[in-house]
Amino acid sequence: MVKRIALGADHAGFEEKETIKKTLDDLGVEYTDMGTTSPESVDYPDYAKRVAEAVSSGEVDQGLLVCGSGTGMAIAANKVHGVRAAVAWNEDIARLAREHNNANVLSLPARFSTPEEMDKIVRAWFSANFEGGRHERRVEKIDEIEKENGR
Repeated sequence: MVKRIALGADHAGFEEKETIKKTLDDLGVEYTDMGTTSPESVDYPDYAKRVAEAVSSGEVDQGLLVCGSGTGMAIAANKVHGVRAAVAWNEDIARLAREHNNANVLSLPARFSTPEEMDKIVRAWFSANFEGGRHERRVEKIDEIEKENGR
């Protein structure tokens, strides 16, 4: 079970981030909120970087990001060594990202998911674990690509 996560959002995901905190509390997941702290316009890479660096350094076990599409945050987070961020728009994608890809950062699309859907996605994410086996070999190949490219 995940012990601690870093939570971050841009202005488009701010309200959803606040709602997700209730789900995390219900699941007993401890979190550190790394911003943003209002719906005022901000640059999403700043918050993705904070969360991703906390995951990469081992300060937290996983990260959870929210922006308009989920994509910008995931792209920025994936630039940090050791981060495997996945955009999930339904429960199955979230579960498979954990089980097959050992993703350690979940990125949610605030403009394309209802609060109820996000609740289900977050619950699916935290109920899933990496399966290893044939998937381990594939994740190791991802790690090799990262090393080859100096990250």
